[in-house]
Amino acid sequence: MPKRSTLEPLALLPHLGKWLLLSALAAALAGTASAVFLCALDAATRWRDQHRWLVWLLPLAGLAVGWVYQRLGKSAEGGVNLIMDEVHAPKNTLPLRMVPLALVSTVLSHLFGASVGREGTAVQMGGALADQLSQRFRLAAQDRPLLLMAGISAGFASVFGTPLAGAIFGMEVVAIGRMRYEALLPCVVAALLADQISLAWGIHHTHYALGVLAPMGWWPVLAVAIAGILFGLVGMLFATATRRLGAFMKKRVVYAPMQPFIGGLVIAAAVWACDAYRYTGLGITEIVQAFEGPVRPWDFLGKLLMTVVSIGSGFKGGEVTPLFYIGATLGNALAPLLQMPLGMMAGLGFVAVFAGAANTPIATTLMALELFGPQIGPFAAIACVAAYLFSGHAGIYQAQRIAQHKYGQRQD
Repeated sequence: MPKRSTLEPLALLPHLGKWLLLSALAAALAGTASAVFLCALDAATRWRDQHRWLVWLLPLAGLAVGWVYQRLGKSAEGGVNLIMDEVHAPKNTLPLRMVPLALVSTVLSHLFGASVGREGTAVQMGGALADQLSQRFRLAAQDRPLLLMAGISAGFASVFGTPLAGAIFGMEVVAIGRMRYEALLPCVVAALLADQISLAWGIHHTHYALGVLAPMGWWPVLAVAIAGILFGLVGMLFATATRRLGAFMKKRVVYAPMQPFIGGLVIAAAVWACDAYRYTGLGITEIVQAFEGPVRPWDFLGKLLMTVVSIGSGFKGGEVTPLFYIGATLGNALAPLLQMPLGMMAGLGFVAVFAGAANTPIATTLMALELFGPQIGPFAAIACVAAYLFSGHAGIYQAQRIAQHKYGQRQD
């Protein structure tokens, strides 16, 4: 074991100071951007709820967003996957235009009724803004990926109000089976500060009440494990269907702006024909209902299909909040079958389907603790790990690499 100098802690001070400064700046930018984004998103959602006919304009909104990205945003079209690619193999500074493009396109998607999320936009803004700092401060090549991961953490933490989950998400999501612990300090600092900054701007996050929890015992543990397997399979179904539809649309519809136009037509027709308005937008109201009482047992499938069409056809925003919806309503449907408390199963589905689809079991377990309280911790860990193991290796982020297979085989 190598000897350590007694002065080694002092040598860490410049390193500590550098990353505290960079992380704080990244947090300030990401937290402020998330606050602006969430306010705009709330306004768009309220306006859509008051004017439900707007869904018929979704095809035109998709065409407009697709045209803008084709003309102005080709360098930013990769979104979250582009950020991950730069973490793995740094080449070019992320374009600053990614920030307004992601924000405006996501707000428009929600305004007209696409079923998309918000984490993708927050992560893109956090990563792109953080990367401007790497250029301004002329960071070394090995430092730039760390700042990008800090930007991911800051965006995720500030948009969901989960700083611990956000800190780990930035390190866990880029590769399956490996976390870069040299990014721990920047990710933790950026996530904690970004969350506080968004709160200082007046942002309030949704509260979810679990109600009664099952006592620890052999049947609750087995029931949660069974549910976790199902959550993972649904997460895999979602990720696979979204990828395949996206590939199909790109192959069959050569003119890119027509892809979301066609997707918008399908969504508008489904909303009209099937009375499926409840599956548009974020669906926060429906998620809260899943914690409070029985919902339609097919709600998870309706939201899954609507989101696959939205994301697969090219609408912007992200997948995570729809995955919360899918998981909460699926957990709600499974609760009576497994003889488990309804709110508890909704909460476990909320995090576990996301864990399986994104391959992030640690971040999602921490998210459960932050959103639902420490009592849910053991059950959340079981559900998230089971979902992770049974969801395969192809998640919602195509740039996510496999550092080590889930069953022990190391990736070469």
